[in-house]
Amino acid sequence: MTRLAIAINLDRCVGCHTCALSCKMQNNVPEGMLWNRVLTEDCDVVDGALGTYPNVTRTFLPVACQHCQNAACQRVCPTGATYKDDKGRVEIDYDKCIGCRMCMAACPYNARNFNWQTPVRVTGANYGDAEVPVRPKGVAEKCTLCKERTDRGEEPMCVVCCPAHARIFGDLDDPDSEISQTILNRKAWTLLEGQGTRPSVHYFE
Repeated sequence: MTRLAIAINLDRCVGCHTCALSCKMQNNVPEGMLWNRVLTEDCDVVDGALGTYPNVTRTFLPVACQHCQNAACQRVCPTGATYKDDKGRVEIDYDKCIGCRMCMAACPYNARNFNWQTPVRVTGANYGDAEVPVRPKGVAEKCTLCKERTDRGEEPMCVVCCPAHARIFGDLDDPDSEISQTILNRKAWTLLEGQGTRPSVHYFE
């Protein structure tokens, strides 16, 4: 089988937000919404810092859908709109989504967005990959692991565009893949392991 995943090297992440913006452009994400976010750890504000000047530190934590093997969002979806595909990705069938937002309440990673109004794009038109579905008002959306690109055998746009090469993409079911070897040798971990969701996104330093 295939289980696509991403491993992120936190030592390399510089908090530039390129992953978030490249994802937004690739996937036609509307204004006021991000599928990928870069959090500043232990801070209450975006791009905040710990300490008092000049003794300050910053560490960054990129977060998006974790494409969990035991996805809480999938378990609570009443219509089957949220599903796992044959490549291990958690996806959304927008035609089945009724906008109940149960998935948003269940996700411990706050990885989903909701279209409260007709999506607005600064260009006034759709952009990005022509194969990416246009999401209407009243549905949930999130990172798809760039389904359209990865179906073509390409890497997700956040992986391609990261200037620090902090992201590794690959198949966790292939023990010889770079991502599998990295997770093993670098003792990678996942977020909120106690939740039992078994994420496919791993972090290492």
